[in-house]
Amino acid sequence: MPFAATLTPEQKDTALHADDPALAPSMDMSDMENKKASSDIDVRHLESLKVSDDELVGSLTYNQLSLYEKKSVLINRELDHMNAASRGGLGRYQWCIFFLCGFGYFLDLCWAQVFGLVAGQIQQELDVPNNEIGNLSVLFSAGMTVGALFWGLAVDIIGRRWAFNLTCLISSVFGLIFAAPSNFGALCFLTFCIGLGVGGNIPIDATITLEFLPTNRRFLLCALSTFQPIGVVIASLIAWGLVPKYACDTALPSCKTGQTPCCGRSNNMGWRYTIICIGALTLFIFVARFVIFTFYESPKFLLAKGHDEEAIDVLNKIAAFNKQPAPTLTINDFRLLDKEYSETHSVHSDDPLHEGQKPLNTKELTKTRLQQLAGQFKHLKGLFANKRSIWTTVTLWIAYMALFWSFSTAGGYIPLILRQKGIDTEQTLNETYVGYIEIYTPGISATILGSFLMEIPRLGRRWAMVLSAALMGVSFFLYAPVSSFKAYTGISLLEYWAQSLYAALLYGITPEFFAAPYRGSGSGIASMLGRLAGTVAPRAAGTFFNPQSNSVLYMAGGAAFVSMIAIGCVPFETKGRHTF
Repeated sequence: MPFAATLTPEQKDTALHADDPALAPSMDMSDMENKKASSDIDVRHLESLKVSDDELVGSLTYNQLSLYEKKSVLINRELDHMNAASRGGLGRYQWCIFFLCGFGYFLDLCWAQVFGLVAGQIQQELDVPNNEIGNLSVLFSAGMTVGALFWGLAVDIIGRRWAFNLTCLISSVFGLIFAAPSNFGALCFLTFCIGLGVGGNIPIDATITLEFLPTNRRFLLCALSTFQPIGVVIASLIAWGLVPKYACDTALPSCKTGQTPCCGRSNNMGWRYTIICIGALTLFIFVARFVIFTFYESPKFLLAKGHDEEAIDVLNKIAAFNKQPAPTLTINDFRLLDKEYSETHSVHSDDPLHEGQKPLNTKELTKTRLQQLAGQFKHLKGLFANKRSIWTTVTLWIAYMALFWSFSTAGGYIPLILRQKGIDTEQTLNETYVGYIEIYTPGISATILGSFLMEIPRLGRRWAMVLSAALMGVSFFLYAPVSSFKAYTGISLLEYWAQSLYAALLYGITPEFFAAPYRGSGSGIASMLGRLAGTVAPRAAGTFFNPQSNSVLYMAGGAAFVSMIAIGCVPFETKGRHTF
């Protein structure tokens, strides 16, 4: 996606009149020789700034790169060089970014899990009908869907720094308030607001992590997903320790019915304590991001906005934080690329031809403001700039939608199918919490394995995802012959392990396929489409669901294979290649 060069008026004038002898200043032979020597040095320096074509993704060549992309490659080089001298190949700043963004992944599933763990106690205390208690999960999912889209777009417009901090602030504030009301409608509203903040975490945090990692450490993008099962386990442990201890007897009716004895706020504080703990954890993560740690705006975002000097300044600050020598990349390198761009492209002055500006009437002013607003989203054109971009964008979005459709469909109907077979999946509170810990803890090993698979020669990101998606699809088919609770538990463990592996790889590679100017938007829209598909899937499957048939299982498994085919059709491999 081409970007205009950052040229001063003097540079533009020089570029426009460089070949006009009538306008060129007079010079003696010595000046001409000096100018020729300087030109030779510039040419040699330009050559040193270039990269070989095999370092670029797909069939791109260096000469096809836009001015922004050439500068972006230099940023990559500097980060690679800076981290090469650090222990473990990663500087202190990068490690801080990795863990702070990992906490965003942690919150994603931690909040998703906790609502399911406390829904029963909320229903009992507030006398919520069975057909309405599901609104908690529906509205949380809706909030995450809107949040993924909103923050995905915002991170490319207002910058990484503000989006990085505001998502945690929003979810922590509404999370702490959640324990206050005793009205189900208010709780549903707060659930949506929490989801609005949490929904932006994965697309934002993956984008930020990628833009600060050196090329040979990008497998850590997959390792970010390790924090997700940890979030589930922590939420389950907190609920396990608080809910049963401070919960009503399950036989008591709600105090809203007017009966006594009854289940009310005073003897049912367990779910409130649990939510307060998760809200406090979220607030601590916000403080760590905003107060304790100083987050510098992404150099690539600054480049995309034309702030070259600020991008160089950020590199210097990172080097100082890492206790490394100052970067070798300077603003003069960027200016040399600007000069080359001006010499090979037509450069026109943006200065007005007349002084003053004609006053605008109300209609013209409104039109101008609308054009300015629309201009904030012009970066989205990059998602469909050429055939390669269109193919990449569409295949990734299909992969996301099919993945979410798959596990959402299965999750809603597997217990009903098994119950028809005489396998009771209902458990006590204690057994439920222990079961979550047993099933989700092994998921940590899946995400760690995914990080290694990303770097295996000849396998790469794409084929690792194809294999994990296939395993996920097969695991859904294996539910069909299940005839015991132990077999159900074992298949559930296998399915979640495969799902964790595939999702970790998919979340990890997604930002690599989009350039920085629209990276957050591309990732956010993918996440939004996935969550939207996950919301629609159970309702769509319900139209023909039959508990005596395994058709829903085959639909879930088939969707996983659709996701596998889509990701296998991604047009190029990103392993070891420059991202822009």
